[in-house]
Amino acid sequence: MKKEESDLKIMEEMERRELQDRYIRFDWAIKRLLRQKANFGVLEGFLTVMIGEEVKILEILESEGNQTAFDDKFNRVDVKALNSKGEIIIVEVQNTRELYYLERILYGVAKAITEHISLGESYQKVKKVYSISILYFDLGVGTDYFYHGQNHFIGVHTGDQLRINTRDRDAVIPRLPAEIFPEYILIRVNEFDKVASTPLDEWIEYLKDGTIRPDTTVPGLREAREKLKYDSMTRGERYAYEEHLTNVVILEDAIENAKWEGLTEGKAEGLAEGETKAMRQAATNMKQMGMDAVAISNCTGLTADEIEKL
Repeated sequence: MKKEESDLKIMEEMERRELQDRYIRFDWAIKRLLRQKANFGVLEGFLTVMIGEEVKILEILESEGNQTAFDDKFNRVDVKALNSKGEIIIVEVQNTRELYYLERILYGVAKAITEHISLGESYQKVKKVYSISILYFDLGVGTDYFYHGQNHFIGVHTGDQLRINTRDRDAVIPRLPAEIFPEYILIRVNEFDKVASTPLDEWIEYLKDGTIRPDTTVPGLREAREKLKYDSMTRGERYAYEEHLTNVVILEDAIENAKWEGLTEGKAEGLAEGETKAMRQAATNMKQMGMDAVAISNCTGLTADEIEKL
């Protein structure tokens, strides 16, 4: 894609936003605004709709989302919260492709569990974790935009679910493993292409294009209409926000352009070679933009040594 076409795409995106009621994108809000106790209502509403039960946040825990490194403009923005039941909820927004994303969220959940149990403490102290990923890139092949994963132990011969005896205060009660093991939610935002008819749909619609209905009654979105207005930001906040949006578009264009060029050049040599060339070109573009080797590796799958040689 030529520079003129890229610039035109950015301008069109900016103009589109000007024609509608403007609300701050969720990836920016979750990093800058929703960590504030006054704005917990937005985040609590979001979590309530995603998890399917009422969520009250006790506190926002320290997480990697606090970092301000250059690559943070493009990669995950996360919040780690403790709910009223003492469970841990991780929310991550991923704007660009990451090859080993499932492995990374598994690591993130394991890390959250071990961080909240001290050496020598009873395993009864292990916290349940909910991992919610908002993805703006193609992850695998599937026809839905909302995927939920959970641990179930099913009898191979009988088909029944195993229940485990566990202690709750002074009583021993049976519990399903799913009540203890982590739950994973993957939201493939780009796959949403329907008219919003449920609270979940309305949230996905907002995640995709920033639209919030004037008459919405959906938990969190009602609060978002008041808390996340673009016009409520200061001039400096608006500048930083617009720069963020522009950077996201530029990076998406850089990756797609490099991929197209690599695949075109590699046709005679095979699809795999074309894909490799695409990722090398994308890595070169990212390197020129100032991204560090770790972020480039996450997006392209190239090793640190391969990136260093570019």
